[in-house]
Amino acid sequence: MLEQVILFTLLMGFLISVLLSPIIIPFLRRLKFGQSIREEGPKSHQKKSGTPTMGGVMIIISLIITTVVMTGKFSQLSVEMYLLLFVTVGYGLLGFLDDFIKVVMKRNLGLTSRQKLLGQVIIAVIFYIVFVQFDFSTDIRIPGTDLSLDLGWGYVILVIFMLVGGSNAVNLTDGLDGLLSGTAAIAFGAFAVLAWNQSQYDVAIFSVAVVGAVLGFLVFNAHPAKVFMGDTGSLALGGAIVAIAILTKLEILLVLIGGVFVIETLSVIIQVISYKTTGKRVFKMSPLHHHYELVGWSEWRVVVTFWTIGLILAVLGIYIEVWL
Repeated sequence: MLEQVILFTLLMGFLISVLLSPIIIPFLRRLKFGQSIREEGPKSHQKKSGTPTMGGVMIIISLIITTVVMTGKFSQLSVEMYLLLFVTVGYGLLGFLDDFIKVVMKRNLGLTSRQKLLGQVIIAVIFYIVFVQFDFSTDIRIPGTDLSLDLGWGYVILVIFMLVGGSNAVNLTDGLDGLLSGTAAIAFGAFAVLAWNQSQYDVAIFSVAVVGAVLGFLVFNAHPAKVFMGDTGSLALGGAIVAIAILTKLEILLVLIGGVFVIETLSVIIQVISYKTTGKRVFKMSPLHHHYELVGWSEWRVVVTFWTIGLILAVLGIYIEVWL
């Protein structure tokens, strides 16, 4: 029965995303919600200017419908599911506002860094307040062991750091056709397996719903992309995967399973520190995927390579948690 629920969740998430595309993509195009390409980015990306963005609404709508319907058939919506939906929709709305400012108000940078940070922190704090009200554990566990450490009130700092940092890390990865869609599907798939292994079936259903929704979106986001998810999708996905890691007590393992997101973020940090301290750049451009483009790799080669790395890290994470 449970296996059938998971399978139908995957198929439903995929089909809703695919079926929404003929409606939402032309709608975004009519509204002229086209992507603005940064002039300092790779020259090959200039031809992508005008491609409909904010397509993340397809992913969010799909996963909401799928999780509510499938969880309703299996059981009642749990506190965990409400928390996951709150974070996903909250960060998605923040990303939508950022995208809206960029494409409608023609302010290429969208929300200011302070405005975005404030929104991310507020959502994280609300998440934490509900989290502790329902007596969820504030322990962090060492993957593959029985060792854990209770952070107590310090856990709120970890939650804020993870949700803000994680959502931004996923956002930085969204720079090439299909790059984030593929790596997100792999990472959420890994967490679905781990949640299932813990008998957290609601979390597993949500994770699989995301996988289905993202794969359906990938049909239209793969190179050459017909739509981009924008911050609407990337911030929502970032918030969602962090919330899953917190609810499954796999906060540390997220660093490994989401390794591609971590590497992309580190490349930006290294680039900034190096340039400000020495005046020299370590990479031709950051995030890292742009560096490989500029050394001559095709966009598709970069994407497939990063997918492969993400898959290896996801399998390693499952191995550490389940079999080590």
